[in-house]
Amino acid sequence: MSITLVTTLADLKAVSAALLAATPGGAGTLGLVPTMGALHSGHATLAAAAVAANDVVVASVFVNPLQFGDANDLARYPRTTEADLALLDAAGVDIMFAPSVAEMYLGGEPAVRVTAGPLGNLYEGASRPGHFDGALTVVAKLLHVGRPETGLAAPDAAGRPAYRAYFGQKDAQQLALVRRMVADLNFPVDIVGVPTVRDDDGLALSSRNRFLSAEQRESALVLSRALRLLAGRAAAHEPLDVASAAELIRSAPGVELDYLEVVDPQTLAVRAENCQDTPFTGEALALVAATVGPVRLIDNLPLG
Repeated sequence: MSITLVTTLADLKAVSAALLAATPGGAGTLGLVPTMGALHSGHATLAAAAVAANDVVVASVFVNPLQFGDANDLARYPRTTEADLALLDAAGVDIMFAPSVAEMYLGGEPAVRVTAGPLGNLYEGASRPGHFDGALTVVAKLLHVGRPETGLAAPDAAGRPAYRAYFGQKDAQQLALVRRMVADLNFPVDIVGVPTVRDDDGLALSSRNRFLSAEQRESALVLSRALRLLAGRAAAHEPLDVASAAELIRSAPGVELDYLEVVDPQTLAVRAENCQDTPFTGEALALVAATVGPVRLIDNLPLG
């Protein structure tokens, strides 16, 4: 096993700087893959994208208590450290950073946090108040502590930094908020979105899928079917008729639809003019969230 496991901020800085110093010229590029563990092949795809584009790759595994509104949900979130380490090692990741809560939040829960703003109150934020404030706070910390103090190459000719962070496009709202935070607060990091990975049956990979029974998983496939229905209509420049796609989801046994929205891919503002009766034009993103049995699932698909 060639991956190095570190659990402290000091060791993360030291090991990543040493690996970068060993690259040609003593300065290279570093990729960071923030995760909450319970890794699956979707995370392996994130890691592989980072490994292909960087000299050194760090993957963090940290179950962040700030983004859980339900203590029971936090308690049952799977912790699979040894399996995570093996997956990341197989993907070619150099460092797995697995800090304790006390290490990440040295003075206890932070009194000062990043606020997601109005976008953080929509969609997932409406159902999980405070979730994105907690997510952005820990991502801000990880982006800060993950950047070594020495060894990084200079920005390229276009001004892009030699430091990149990788996020899955399945969490479209989180990705949009992270990009906005980085732009608004001038973080010296390039945010890279990696396409959603799906099982053969079309279900988007998620650490929560393991909690679905066979019958619930079959019902959950209606989410990707509805998204593909909208994508087909968009490709044909037909009216999207989102209402009929929502009814398809509601018809599946055991599925409780939270939202199905067609939005601007950058701002996530609702594209109302293309949702129902008018022919679809341009580009958009279809977002869906539903509860299937005990599990809340999200998915999305680009349109156009």
